[in-house]
Amino acid sequence: MRNFASSIVVLFLGLAVPLAAGAAEQVARVNSYGDWTLMADGNDPHLFCFVTSEPKSSVPTDAQRQAPRAYISAWPKDGIRTEVSFRMGFPIKKNTPGMATISPSGFRLFGSGDRAYVSDSTRELKLVEAMRKGSTMTVAATSNAGATITDTYSLIGLGMALQKLQETCF
Repeated sequence: MRNFASSIVVLFLGLAVPLAAGAAEQVARVNSYGDWTLMADGNDPHLFCFVTSEPKSSVPTDAQRQAPRAYISAWPKDGIRTEVSFRMGFPIKKNTPGMATISPSGFRLFGSGDRAYVSDSTRELKLVEAMRKGSTMTVAATSNAGATITDTYSLIGLGMALQKLQETCF
């Protein structure tokens, strides 16, 4: 359910978001912090909030795909404070793990459609902590066609964005 709900939010970034109940919610930009943007729904209290960023570079540069993005989502009602996901923008090859790397640490990812997630919540928390401390992060996954695509994200502003995420959503 958690990954399904995240997919709904990220799929319609900035547009009306259909929720399970069938209602439409507006997702609005709250503020930007460095290279990260805080978004939230229009409810009070919020049902969900997230911070997002696009990669600064991708290799190969000519890969055919939708726009990639990194997300850290919060779902207050469910007690979820930091769910990490990556929209790779292409179908990820099944049973082929991806990798998020913030030197010197690597974090294994699993793919579902065109999204990548950390499978273990403990590792997910360690990834968020590494993201807070790091300056860049690479995210790599293999497409159904067998090409490995790597995105490089700036982590500038993420610490403040995550602090504001908690203040806004909880």
